[in-house]
Amino acid sequence: MLVEGAILDADGARPSYVRIEHGIVVETGTIGTESTRGKERKIHGIVTPSPINGHTHLGDAVSTREPPNVSFSELVAPPSGYKFRLLAEAKPAEKRRAMRAALHRMRQEGIAVTVDFREEGETGVRELRRAAEGAGVRAVILGRPVGQPRESAEIERILEVADGIGLSSCREESADVRHEVAAVCRARRKFYALHASEEVREPPEVYLDPRPDLVVHLTWAEPSDLEQVRDAGTSIAVCPRSNALFGRRPLLGAMERAGNRVLLGTDNAMLQSPSIWRELEFAYVTSRLFRDPASAMFLARAALVEPWRWLGEEERSHLVAGGPAVPLVFRLPPEDPAYQIVTRAAEYLMVPTASRAAPTAESERAGGIDE
Repeated sequence: MLVEGAILDADGARPSYVRIEHGIVVETGTIGTESTRGKERKIHGIVTPSPINGHTHLGDAVSTREPPNVSFSELVAPPSGYKFRLLAEAKPAEKRRAMRAALHRMRQEGIAVTVDFREEGETGVRELRRAAEGAGVRAVILGRPVGQPRESAEIERILEVADGIGLSSCREESADVRHEVAAVCRARRKFYALHASEEVREPPEVYLDPRPDLVVHLTWAEPSDLEQVRDAGTSIAVCPRSNALFGRRPLLGAMERAGNRVLLGTDNAMLQSPSIWRELEFAYVTSRLFRDPASAMFLARAALVEPWRWLGEEERSHLVAGGPAVPLVFRLPPEDPAYQIVTRAAEYLMVPTASRAAPTAESERAGGIDE
């Protein structure tokens, strides 16, 4: 396949041709200088690396009804919010099917990885690991202990099977617990993350001590807070659609001006689909609605570049011949690639490559994916 148009990746946006064979980039260059290969499929469009969903809670995908119209705490706060009652009542097989269906949805949209905050302790992590087998989307799982008081043995057991720990917030966890979790994660070279300034503003000196690898939301943060997060070297995951349901928003324009490293996520699967393309468009439009516009390039990087850097796999965000990045091809006008991807990208505009195989009809059934 020969794509003539533009590349949008970690090196920015630029006119280019891209030759793809068996789902691998084998040649790039200036349009008009490409070698000839005889009969070859030609596409006019934009090529990007595969995106990452920077923050999900896939466990509550088991919900199939509109959530109740209650306060934020009544809906998702541990341990007795609606979400946690839902998780406790659902059977393990139901949750696995629901998580697998969500993962297949992401796979169909070209998402390569999801960074998931998985509740329910070691058992919850193992359930998602099983659901992700063969789904075609890598799950980077940040588990969460369930025992009260927190026990070192449980944290160790979770880290045997998880990629790190994702705590609820510093309002729910004591400083001693946060320091212990962070120390164990550092010793095991795992991620330490938590939600911050989601329901009320929290002082950065609290949630940045100890320093997390990732903080999620910051919907009540002030511009000076964002600067402290930047200076700490901590990345931010934002979820504009989920925040909007509770009358909140991340300060996307301020984050761009502050130079924060931002990952885009879709948050709770019971609230909206895990579609990174819907999230991008919503983020772009609402940042303008509130007169705090974020550029299309900044938002595109939050889906296509910064998450790979956060994982320590930045090479997967560069489209170069023979590189490890998995390319996505979109039938979109290439004149302004970042704007086109952020405001118009969708599954139906993607051109299949040999590396992407959508789940077959036989593997699906109403209500979920077969185990």
